[in-house]
Amino acid sequence: MPKQTDGQQWRPRTRAVRSGLNRSQFQETSEALFVTSGYAYDSAEQAERRFRDEEAGFIYSRFGNPTVAMFEERMAALEGAPAARATATGMAAVTATMLCYLNAGDHVVSAKALFGSCRFIIDNVLPRYGVETTLVDGPDLDAWQKAVRPNTKALFLETPANPTLEIIDLKAVADIAHNAGAKLIVDNVFATPILQRPREFGADVTVYSATKHIDGQGRCLGGVILCDEDFLSDYLHTFLRNTGPALSPFNAWVLVKSLETLDLRVRAHCQAAAQVADFLSAQPQIGNVVYPHREDHPQYQLAKAQMELGGNVVTFEVNGGKEAAFRFENALGLIDISNNLGDAKSLITHPATTTHSRLSADARAELGITDSMVRLSVGLEDPEDICTDLAAALSAI
Repeated sequence: MPKQTDGQQWRPRTRAVRSGLNRSQFQETSEALFVTSGYAYDSAEQAERRFRDEEAGFIYSRFGNPTVAMFEERMAALEGAPAARATATGMAAVTATMLCYLNAGDHVVSAKALFGSCRFIIDNVLPRYGVETTLVDGPDLDAWQKAVRPNTKALFLETPANPTLEIIDLKAVADIAHNAGAKLIVDNVFATPILQRPREFGADVTVYSATKHIDGQGRCLGGVILCDEDFLSDYLHTFLRNTGPALSPFNAWVLVKSLETLDLRVRAHCQAAAQVADFLSAQPQIGNVVYPHREDHPQYQLAKAQMELGGNVVTFEVNGGKEAAFRFENALGLIDISNNLGDAKSLITHPATTTHSRLSADARAELGITDSMVRLSVGLEDPEDICTDLAAALSAI
């Protein structure tokens, strides 16, 4: 069989290892790390051409860097997107996507169930710049439709949502957005591009916190925006160059290497999480267990249609409220208390007092974030050991 060189023919796991490869003259097999802030030119004329965008090439690492470009090209290939731009963090990706595109007088419709910092952008940052926002119940398609106005420019959601794991119909919301002349922006961090690719359902822009599963080992921060060439050239490119939320070359190199194992890791995470969810559902000290690919999830059929597997996050309630939840967390020996997720290590957090603590009590209650709720990011340990640790901690309450 002839050697394949056309990345379009490759399957996703191969793209995650090979796409965007840019070898130096030394033909290294491990991607090179270009730790440089600036670049030299052959002549003053060449510098002028590059600054006029008349010649391809790097100018300054706030604008672009060879290692960062490899990460961007690999993510674009994995997602099936025409273009990708990396950012310093996931929140930088969300904020840049919003601010590059929206103007005073525009309107955004967003799902209520979001990561706390994303809710802050919707509730606090955008209104400061004259952008109107409306929050809706994500699964309620009628609510999305009714919230759209003539000045609506964007619809924003995450599915599965953090931490409630509610599922939103991507295709239906994309249709609502496009019928209104608006764009659908999706935070896909919980599903990862391995399990769900929002562009296949009509999304216009996808954002990730690469800090989570894409790194997957708790080492560095990063974010990435996936979009089409028009959105990049008309809005995003100039905004990023001039505001500077640049990803460092070292972090980009870490993320490039992490993509090589993303598919394997995510599938192992999901297998373990499904086992842990089943274990927790059988424990008398545990109340509601939420996992997208369990049949008792209220949107199980939709989750199966949109996501290849159920993800690595399990949300559940510890009977006895905050005091019991804290006793449970403090009694864990293997699982770490941490607000991160998507790590090789299993991590647990109490959303009401950590990731969503800035929301009012009424807002948390509206979303179903109770004092009994904990969010477990299932890692890559043996699932039997994870369940043993959970069982021991439950005995403490």
